[in-house]
Amino acid sequence: MRKIFVYFIVLISVWSCNDTDPEVYTGQKLEYQLYKASEYDYTGEVTIRELTDGNLELSLQLVGAKTNSATSYPAHLHYGDYTDPEAPMALMLSPVNGSTLQSKTVLGPLMDGTMLSFEDIQTFDGHVKVHLASEGPDYKVILVTGNVGSNEDDNIAFDASKITSCSPDF
Repeated sequence: MRKIFVYFIVLISVWSCNDTDPEVYTGQKLEYQLYKASEYDYTGEVTIRELTDGNLELSLQLVGAKTNSATSYPAHLHYGDYTDPEAPMALMLSPVNGSTLQSKTVLGPLMDGTMLSFEDIQTFDGHVKVHLASEGPDYKVILVTGNVGSNEDDNIAFDASKITSCSPDF
């Protein structure tokens, strides 16, 4: 009986030491903050992970009030800083699901045809915005935003008064 107990402990120890990342990821990961950008009480995080096939997966996780699964919030990756009123859209991201407050997008070619590698995304001059709606007056309401890549600087305080809306013309 004692041997069974020892084997059981060894089995549990080996099982608990397994890597938590599925084999689809290389282990390279970047994380950026998303800041509250309106009267709606949301914050969040952008996580960019390299996939074993060389592509990138961009995940959004918002923190705030969850809604029903029929609600979704459009999200975009833009070139430039979140304060730049002329910042063009680089890529439409998968919408954030209202009930989970999550979104995952495998990045393909950007709108200009560029494919980003993990090294490229580290120096990418961009930001992410999540909108309240995909059209109408609520499109101009930005729930969260944050700089990514070379724009991200923890030493510079986020200033919600400098947020600019993005054009609905894709």
